[in-house]
Amino acid sequence: MTLADVVQRLELKVLSGSELLEREVTGGYTGDLLSDVMANADTGQVWITLQAHINIVAVGVLRELTGIILIKDRTPDEATLTKAKQENVPILQSDRPAFEISGLLFNLLNE
Repeated sequence: MTLADVVQRLELKVLSGSELLEREVTGGYTGDLLSDVMANADTGQVWITLQAHINIVAVGVLRELTGIILIKDRTPDEATLTKAKQENVPILQSDRPAFEISGLLFNLLNE
């Protein structure tokens, strides 16, 4: 399944990386502790988090994540979006909580 499919099916807003939505999504990882994500997220996964600061981009690059979904309408500042564009890390946004997005993504990837 592509990131574009996930965006459409979960009704996500694309904040950065609209040109990168054909990337394949292999799974998801939900967490807000950066060290946990760095240690446990796998390449190709989508990261679901409430963190919206510039360091999420570095974690996305380090773990080669397909994209980052910000929950509860979290909005990153302009520096974070600029860095995400430079590093080719799609940042997406949802008004839903982590539990709901995680469940929806799990079901979507297991259809």
